[in-house]
Parts: sequence; C-alpha cells; structure tokens
Amino acid sequence: MVTTLTNPQTTTWVNVFSTDKGAVYQSDAERCWYVNFAGKIAKFDYRCLMKLRKAVYNVDIEGKLLETTKDPDVEIIFICACDHTYILTLLQIIALKEILEGTFVMLQLNQILQDRLYRTAV
Repeated sequence: MVTTLTNPQTTTWVNVFSTDKGAVYQSDAERCWYVNFAGKIAKFDYRCLMKLRKAVYNVDIEGKLLETTKDPDVEIIFICACDHTYILTLLQIIALKEILEGTFVMLQLNQILQDRLYRTAV
C-alpha cells in the first residue's frame, strides 16, 4: 500500500517504509528522502541516507548489550557532510535499523519490478 503525504510546501512525499516507531518518505520533486524518527523529520539525499545506513549498521548492538560496564547505553550517530546527528538508546538504534532495512528492501524491490516491467515492455 502506498501512502502519500503533502507537506505545506505542496510537495508530495511517498511512504517508502514505516513502522510504529518512524517512517521514510521519498520526495521525487526534491530528489530526497525524509526520515521521520525520534521526534524529528530529517531530509537526506541518497548519499547521506547511505551514510546513515552504514553508521547504524556499524553499531555493535550485541557487544553493547553484553558489556558489564556501567556506561550508558547511548550511541551518538553523526554523519559527516550531513546536517543531522542522532543521540539514540540501543532500543532506538534497533528501531532505526529496522526502518532502514525495510526502506532499502523496498527500494531494491522497486528496482527489480521496474527492470522486469521495462524488459517485458521493450
């Protein structure tokens, strides 16, 4: 199911993937993605979205859970060349990872469908 939202600047956002914790929207007019997570909506181009994905995937969640130190279970995710920084707990990192995994699966699925439809049409 495709959900579309219209923001106040009259651009249409298409819901790529969402959970009860957040969502990722695509704006074709602006050629960017909007990540709605942890109480803020952040705008990313494709390069920065890939950097966010890499930063979240590089967090060793299992290692952090197995640590016996009394350090806080908080991770700062800063993406170089992007304007956004996230300070997240481990549960939030897991939720963001789920959102990003689902987003990239949907983007790959869309690419596969476009390839198959274009090949049969030509």
